[in-house]
Amino acid sequence: MLVYKIFRRPEWDALVRDGSTRGAAVDLADGYIHLSTAQQVMETAARHFAGESDLVLVAVDADQLGPDLRWEPSRRGALFPHLYRMLHRSDVVWDKSLPLGAAGHIFPEGVI
Repeated sequence: MLVYKIFRRPEWDALVRDGSTRGAAVDLADGYIHLSTAQQVMETAARHFAGESDLVLVAVDADQLGPDLRWEPSRRGALFPHLYRMLHRSDVVWDKSLPLGAAGHIFPEGVI
């Protein structure tokens, strides 16, 4: 199963350069990296990245993250994937631009 992380371009560039990341400011504050399922990622983009362009959508294979991936309640009690370790470049299955269109972010075909 793929889970997703939305990065701002500088955050993504730093991950590529450094090989790993502890995440964005919200991830550092909460102590884990926030991820979303395919069913959750559109709302995540709308809530936390509204109006932002130059984003990168990253897909990660949840099964490869092992016990450091925990499913915990968040919005309306839904279980969200939270990663309790650094995210490594080698964890990333693919990355794609997440452009902003007139009606919101435009997700790659097959994600949602």
